[in-house]
Amino acid sequence: MIEIKNVTKNFSFGEIKALSEVSLTIADGDIFGLIGTNGAGKSTLLRIMSGVLKPDTGEVLIDGENVYENVNVKKNICFIPDNVYFAPNSTPKSEAGLFEAVHPGFDKKRFFSFLQKLSLDPEQRVNTFSKGMKRQLTILLALSSGSKYVFFDETFDGLDPVMRQTVKGAIADAVCEMQICPVIASHNMRELEDISGSVGLLHKGGVLLSDNLDDMKLNVQKVQLVMKDAADLEKLLSELDVVSKDAMGSMNILVVRGNHDEIMSRVNAFCPVFAESIPLTLEEVFISETSAGGYDLKDLFV
Repeated sequence: MIEIKNVTKNFSFGEIKALSEVSLTIADGDIFGLIGTNGAGKSTLLRIMSGVLKPDTGEVLIDGENVYENVNVKKNICFIPDNVYFAPNSTPKSEAGLFEAVHPGFDKKRFFSFLQKLSLDPEQRVNTFSKGMKRQLTILLALSSGSKYVFFDETFDGLDPVMRQTVKGAIADAVCEMQICPVIASHNMRELEDISGSVGLLHKGGVLLSDNLDDMKLNVQKVQLVMKDAADLEKLLSELDVVSKDAMGSMNILVVRGNHDEIMSRVNAFCPVFAESIPLTLEEVFISETSAGGYDLKDLFV
């Protein structure tokens, strides 16, 4: 289990606050998706979780032990950053040798089997690979590392649709077969929605929301309705916990926190001309929550 407790991190002598009092709990056996606005601190948090950076305050515990400067804990961690450096003459085979030296549980047989399935030449120089091929290589190295905790930064960046599906399947298989605990930071919410069991939403260095993905969607509803008059609409809005409100002609589109049945009961009490509830996507939850947190740019170019 990963416990992140009140972690704060500043840069440039305190002038830039990357993380502020971040607290999260990530259970074993879960695929945890880390999403957030640009500059929210996702990459910084992954580096602190990996023990690469030291938090200014707070701590990260993995299986009850502080991760920073703890060699025994770090043996169980594999971190794949957004931009991985490869030496000029490195090959997948030489990279496997480096990983084997760092990760005692590295599974060479598994790694070379992966390479064969994806038609990646173990002797080809990595600097001749495309961006997507390099991303494939780093993912294969991570999934063969033998680490219990695997942290990915922008996992799906540069992958074509077929390869994204393949990677999601490989990660899910590794969770089932080897009981790994992946944490995936990504802007690609559609992909995270497919694979994640739980999600944490970062904004301006803090945690806006962290929950099981299904529970998160159950607690936020999207309601489309047409009311008979404006007074009824205003009264209804005062009775609901409205996250956001838009209108398309006479159609009002509300995103509301709360239980589906309770919300629709209140809506129907006003005898609307039309009303329906539509399931939200993870992206819509993200937009609604960050808008409520002050990150609403839809009128920027108006």
